[in-house]
Amino acid sequence: MDYTEYKKPEYYWNRELSWMGFDERILEEAKDKQIPLFERLKFLSITSSNLDEFFMVRVASLKDMVHAGYEKPDIAGMSPKVQLENISGRTHKLVEDQYRVYNKSLLSSLRYIGLYVVSNHEDLTTEQGVFVDEYFEENIYPVLTPMAMDSSRPFPLVRNKTLNLGLLIRKKDSKKNKEELEFATVQVPSVLPRFVELPRGEKGERYVILLEEIIERNIGKLFLSYDVVCAHPYRIMRNADLTIDEDEAADLLKEIQKQLKRRQWGEVIRLEAESGMDPRLLKILRTEFNIKDDDIFEIKGPLDLTFLMKMYGLDGFEEYKTAHYTPQPVPALQNEDDIFTNIRKGDIFLHHPYYTFEPVVNFVQRAAKDPDVLAIKQTLYRVSGNSPIIAALAQAAENGKQVSVLVELKARFDEEHNIVWAKMLEKAGCHVIYGLLGLKTHSKITLVVRKEESGIRRYVHLGTGNYNDSTAKLYTDCGMLTCNEKIGQDATAVFNMLSGYSEPNSWNKLVVAPLWMRNRFLHLIEMEAEHARKGQKAHIIAKMNSLCDRDIIAALYAASAAGVKIELIVRGICCLKTGIPGISENIQVRSIVGNFLEHARIFYFYSNGQEEIYMGSADWMPRNLDKRVEIIFPVEDIRLKEEIKHILEIQLADNMKAHLLNTDGTYSKIDKRGKMLVCAQDFFCEEAVERNKKPEDVKKNRVFVPAEPAE
Repeated sequence: MDYTEYKKPEYYWNRELSWMGFDERILEEAKDKQIPLFERLKFLSITSSNLDEFFMVRVASLKDMVHAGYEKPDIAGMSPKVQLENISGRTHKLVEDQYRVYNKSLLSSLRYIGLYVVSNHEDLTTEQGVFVDEYFEENIYPVLTPMAMDSSRPFPLVRNKTLNLGLLIRKKDSKKNKEELEFATVQVPSVLPRFVELPRGEKGERYVILLEEIIERNIGKLFLSYDVVCAHPYRIMRNADLTIDEDEAADLLKEIQKQLKRRQWGEVIRLEAESGMDPRLLKILRTEFNIKDDDIFEIKGPLDLTFLMKMYGLDGFEEYKTAHYTPQPVPALQNEDDIFTNIRKGDIFLHHPYYTFEPVVNFVQRAAKDPDVLAIKQTLYRVSGNSPIIAALAQAAENGKQVSVLVELKARFDEEHNIVWAKMLEKAGCHVIYGLLGLKTHSKITLVVRKEESGIRRYVHLGTGNYNDSTAKLYTDCGMLTCNEKIGQDATAVFNMLSGYSEPNSWNKLVVAPLWMRNRFLHLIEMEAEHARKGQKAHIIAKMNSLCDRDIIAALYAASAAGVKIELIVRGICCLKTGIPGISENIQVRSIVGNFLEHARIFYFYSNGQEEIYMGSADWMPRNLDKRVEIIFPVEDIRLKEEIKHILEIQLADNMKAHLLNTDGTYSKIDKRGKMLVCAQDFFCEEAVERNKKPEDVKKNRVFVPAEPAE
């Protein structure tokens, strides 16, 4: 079908500004006084780390386009230059909001519960000053390296994302005139804790001070022959987007290692400077970093608020944190049978972090030790630092099994980490594949080939999230363990494609990008539209991280215009506009921002009562559909389909953490007055606990047990 009429720029939101809306929604959580105080610290920290990555990758990419003279508009009709102008204004406002929350709300709330953040070293008591000075001498001074700039020493390399103190200094015996000022800089050591807890007050009150304040207090000890005229913290962000010509890279692993070093030298795209910085010092930084005024952020508070995530870990404040949730055992595996026997009984659905990730780890560990297992094949994108899955794969190879692992070296900001354990796997005897030329492998699939009495049987795990046992406690993801023969055949074809470049003519069950997935989704959406045109019930529910593919959005518009009810649960970027008369009036978009990061991708199509459900690794984005190896898989078991419909039902009922997309592009919390309160994430936590008390009583657990109606 031709969707041209639905592709006008005015029908789309800009991708980058939509992403900023997501960070603004996280900031709203930091503002919410109904949330435990320390959780608010965590949300504010996340807004800071998100903004860093946004600048290093997305803003950096737009600047590259401007430098190259690229003027082609995006789907919303905005050129790279116009996008940068809009981003700049919005980012400055976001940063102002961040520090307004920090200074005017969080600090006073922390003081109220007896925790004081010493923002200025001059405010220290005599006793605290003695403690801080001793701490400096013993722990900080030996690590510091002051660097100066003069006629014989060029401006030093300032590394990406590091916190630094910039100084203007003057020789003690010089005449006090402007010409004799010299520039110096000191990096605040990232190897030391960002904040230090001071001795408690007389009434038990607690104090912390930031590392840069301790250094500034003692800065004269680093420049004994100089007077320090001023000292101010600053921080830079560099272009960190790797540009690799794979056709020219004879060895991808070596090329990525070389490119990683360049991240420290990339163009400076953002400068954060302490508000009130001496204008002479700011001028030097502006000149040396060759940065425009729009890219300078004068910060009214401590730079780099990610330290708040560490502050969250302070003990003694548990009552101001959300109670820790322990992922529950998977009911289908609560018996004496091994995991392979349980999978043969029927497909097993996994919903993390409500249910433990342990079955996935156990699946690989058991396969590594099982004498009947012949081969293990797995794709790995991001794993934890001390991954039990990596250890199991290495052990499997040492046990003589055929182990093939596709390691995605281009997993952004995990490249160096992935190189290390890829080499380790190779040393253990695993066959390591570094992906397909020009494509990232983002699919989440594990294949275990086992010799049994009935012959060779293939066991498969498919998921929406990474094989990372750490993030599996923080991200909401779905997975399935199956020994379905046709899925097993497809899994073999996937790995043959990845290792041998052999593309199958057709697939039994799996839908694979970049060659087949886009058309399948467009077909499924068009079929719903066709049912609606015939006057039949038509319904689409799609849950994902991001939605910015123009073809998909245009197809959704056409389906909406035909009468299809469309409910989208999109965590982050959403370029689709709701409420366009005659086009998107049947579309509702919600974003859920909670204690866990929503990460699962689920796609539901009513299909004239046949109810097709898919899950997988792909968002509806051009990069996922066209530039990555992605997999979505059908859920056909009736029990599992009911479970996933239940998940979607609860998420669509959420009125605590859900934000609805308005016609003007803003998001609003749902009006809860007079309604039963539903927080999907809390509901699933409580449900998982209850099911393990009475695993047979599933229907009872599906009934809402909401809080009292809001006033």
